[in-house]
Amino acid sequence: MQLHTPSQLKQLQQDLPYLVEIQEWVESFVAKPHPIVGRNGPVCPFVPHALRLNSMHLGVLWVKNLELPQIAQTVLSYRDFFLELEPTKGEAAIKKTIILIVPDIDIENAPNIIDVVQKKVKPFFVESGLMIGEFHMRTESPGLHNPNFRPLRSPVPMFVLRSMVEADIAFLQDENLHLRIKYLEAYVQHMEGRYSKYFEQSIKDKTKLIKARELVSLAREQLQLEAALA
Repeated sequence: MQLHTPSQLKQLQQDLPYLVEIQEWVESFVAKPHPIVGRNGPVCPFVPHALRLNSMHLGVLWVKNLELPQIAQTVLSYRDFFLELEPTKGEAAIKKTIILIVPDIDIENAPNIIDVVQKKVKPFFVESGLMIGEFHMRTESPGLHNPNFRPLRSPVPMFVLRSMVEADIAFLQDENLHLRIKYLEAYVQHMEGRYSKYFEQSIKDKTKLIKARELVSLAREQLQLEAALA
């Protein structure tokens, strides 16, 4: 049995509608097939596994009175929390997810907060083998298989934290060459290390690892060329 103080109950009453709304949205949209995804299967193949394993965790962040650096620092603090949250090893850890719901942001202002914070903290998550996604009703991030699909449009602004998986190579092609190299090197290190046994089971995964190494080399060559022409 879990006990609650009166102040905790008040906070729970405030948080609960958003927790329920996002949970229902995840189950009814993200975990289900969609006609314009561009492939078979659910909108996010990751989610049904997380739901089945009960490894999805939801929380509410209230940020109205915080400045952007404070919001970024708060979100970043969940990186270590995620890494320490069980399970921490093996393939089961890949299915772990944290959803940070941010309900007190105006829809119109969401890109100026959610997107900016996500971009600021992403390097710190990637270097730890994690991904952080930006979700809100105004996001223009396209689907991988259909550029006209907007899978990250959620009814409430939020961040989603999860372990890096092989398909994430597509999300690490940053326009900034320095960041691109940093992201891809983290991808290679993570996949060669923590999930090396997992990769040995799939030729497809090995191919993506080889591609990541090639992309690092290409980015370094491009960086050297730009430096020579400067």
